[in-house]
Parts: sequence; structure tokens; C-alpha cells
Amino acid sequence: MQVEKHILGHDHSSTSFTLSERLRNKARGQGAFSTCKLLVPLCFSPSLNSTHGALKGKAFLSPGNKKTTKNVLFVNLFLGLAFLLGFFHANSRNYLFQRSSAELLVSPTPCQAKTNVMFLKTHKTASSTILNILFRFTERYELTAALPADQLFHLGYPERFVANFVEDFQSQGQNYNIMCNHLRFNPSEVHKVMAKNTFYFSILRNPIALLESSYVYYKNVAPAFSKSKDVNEYLESPLKYYHKEDYRKNIYAKNNMWFDFGYDNNAEDNENYIQSVLDETEENFHLILIADYFDESMILLKHTLCWDLDDVIYFKLNSRSNETVQALTPESKERVKKWCSLDWKLYLHFNQSFWRRIQETIGLEELEKEVNGLRMRQKELMETCLLDQEAVVKAHIKDKALLPFQSGSANILGYNLKQDLDNETLNKCQKMVMPELQYTSYLYSLQYPHKKGKPMKFPKLWSSSQKT
Repeated sequence: MQVEKHILGHDHSSTSFTLSERLRNKARGQGAFSTCKLLVPLCFSPSLNSTHGALKGKAFLSPGNKKTTKNVLFVNLFLGLAFLLGFFHANSRNYLFQRSSAELLVSPTPCQAKTNVMFLKTHKTASSTILNILFRFTERYELTAALPADQLFHLGYPERFVANFVEDFQSQGQNYNIMCNHLRFNPSEVHKVMAKNTFYFSILRNPIALLESSYVYYKNVAPAFSKSKDVNEYLESPLKYYHKEDYRKNIYAKNNMWFDFGYDNNAEDNENYIQSVLDETEENFHLILIADYFDESMILLKHTLCWDLDDVIYFKLNSRSNETVQALTPESKERVKKWCSLDWKLYLHFNQSFWRRIQETIGLEELEKEVNGLRMRQKELMETCLLDQEAVVKAHIKDKALLPFQSGSANILGYNLKQDLDNETLNKCQKMVMPELQYTSYLYSLQYPHKKGKPMKFPKLWSSSQKT
């Protein structure tokens, strides 16, 4: 898998390299050792060396000395095996993270990994999990993210995006690799920030599940939601609660995905208008994923970007407890299709193109195989990292630096990490469970160490590792 990247210096010179080369160099830098060096007690035992020297003397051939030699050999063999067991036990967790770099890097067909990527982060569509994937990719390959300026955590949302919403845009220009924080899409301004060869993708979710999730999460934000008792009551007569003059506050209450893509969420359901938006969206984006098939989406993304499996591995973030899910009646589900008809038609169109893309590029049989591989890998890392091997409710999150932002009546889940992890493994596990605001704050502090940080703390290990 080949990849080119431009490293920005003071002279703006560029250096090309491959991911595989970097990983090989990293292995060398860590002092890759031979089998003989690993088997220190067997290869370099003073007893064995002295025994080898004694082979030349006749006294060594006496029955007593032969017995002694056998004992020495047995003892050294035992010590060598004990050393090996201890070594592999101590390194088994790190190996889990390093394995993708070596074993999973090999691609069946040569391709060039894409490192200039723009992700339109839609709301309540598993997009926080994708942001985490992209931030980890940014760090792993020392890329540059287009982060929100100053103290903000979004790129001007719900205002239509302009380039100045990005930190340091005036001095850095079109030299960002990754863009993935919330914004309202405005292609002409985004193109000012991202390189011409940037890969654009986004994600959609079934509007029925999306509206219920938005209702719970934005209950205290959208007036249309706060004035109604529950989501079913809201959908019985949405115009009773939804007023166009409050549309800036009510963007989550109607056609929110349509709005995120930069269009009018209150527009009329006109066939020609909808088709023009669908055509324009296909021109603006190389790929649209489907949150309802998230694992399948990650495999398609991996293939399309020519990334490793570990580049798209994830723990689910910003999800909520089942107790806060409101059951929609069959009538409510049908009402969503009409009330959010623009979102519904957007979803239907790109759900079809999603499966067509899979058939053309991967095939269903291979897809199933790779999804199973992703889930096995995810299970391995959960066993390595997580104390409970699953997400927990906010009250049970022990490290408050890992507490996700809480909103509305949703109980946003988080994770507890195991306590006996070595620093390197802990650091990698922390990043897999890091909530959006904390990760944005951390990455900002890395890219702009001399600027005032964002108002969000991140784990102590990260803070200390920055100073070393």
C-alpha cells in the first residue's frame, strides 16, 4: 500500500514516503532483534560459553562432567523458556496494536493510500466514531487537521462554512490533510482549505432512527422538541411545535441531514429540486456511507481509501443507554418519512448507491468475511483495553477526563480502561475511547502548542507525554 504525504516545514519543502517504509523504519528504530538476541539465556549464557571452551579438554569427557553438562544445558533451556514466556506475556498487548502495521498492511492489490480526506460530519449518525478514527489516523501518520479556530469545537456550525473558521487558515492555506469537525457544507469555501486531490465522504442514517435519537439528545436545545412530551406526540402534529421563524434553533427537528449538506431543510418536496440536490451531492462527494450498516461502511471506506484494518477499527462513541430510547409507533415511523421527506429521499438514494458500490468493488461474500475480521479485531482490542469490555453509563465512568459530553435526556455512554496497562498501550487505548471534545482539544494543543488551549481537559498521560 503506497501513500504520499507532504510534510510541511518552514521552507514548505515536501518529502515523499510510504506507510510501509515508515513502519519498517519504525521497527528498525525500536531495535528489531534476532532470534539469538531474544533467546539471551540460550545464546549468550556464560555457562554454555565456558562449557563450549571446556569441550576441548579431556576432563570434560568424563562421565561426571557429562552429567554436569547435561544439568547445565537443562537449566539454561528452562531459563530460556521462562524468559520467552515472560517476554511474550509482557509484549502481547503492544503486539495487538502493532500487528496491523506489519500483518494487516499487505493489500491484495497495490494501491495508494489517501491522506487528504474531508469528512462531512452529520449529526446523530455515528459520526463521532468516524471523527475518532480520522483523528487517530492524523496522529498515526503525522498529518495536519483543519481544526476549529480559537475556543470552538465546531467549524462555525450552524452557519454556512467559511475558510476562516479553520485555525491558522490565513497562514497555512491549502495545506491541511484531514477535516472532520461539524460544519455546514459550503463546497467553494471548503475547497479553499483542502487540497485538490482531497477525498470527500459523509454518512447518512435512516431518518426514522435519526429523528428519535435527535429528539432525545436535543430535547433541551430545539424548541419544537422541548414543547412536546415525547417523540410520538411531536410527530402527531409537528407543525404545532415547529415554527419556521425558529428554524435556526429547530434545525435538528426537521431534515437535519439535508441542512448539514448545505441545503434548506424547509424546502418544498419538489421532484426536480430533490434530483438536482442528489446530483450535486454525488458531484461533491466521492462516497456516502450508511450508519445503519456501520461495519460494512468501515470495510468499504478501508477499501476506497486503501487503508489498513487498524485505520478503521473503532469502539462505538457517543452512543446512549437503551433506557433513554423512545419507542416509535408504526404511525410515527410513517410520519417521519413525510415530515422529513427530504432526508428520507436523500437516504433512500444513497443507501442504494452504497450497496451498489459494495457489489462493484468488494462483493457480498468478501464483505462478510472482512466484517467478521473487523469484529474479531475489535473484540481483541476490547479485551486488551476495557475494564468492562463494554460501554458504561455516565455515572460509572471512573476517569472524568473520559466522560463524553451529555445532552438532553440522553445518557451518553463511555468507557473504563484497565488499570494494569503499560504507558504505550494505555495511550493507544485512551485514544480509541476519547470523546470528541477531548480529542479535538488534545489535537489542537499538539498542532498549536503556543496558543491558548481549548476549554476541555484530556487524560494526564497525554499531558505528560507532551512535555517529554
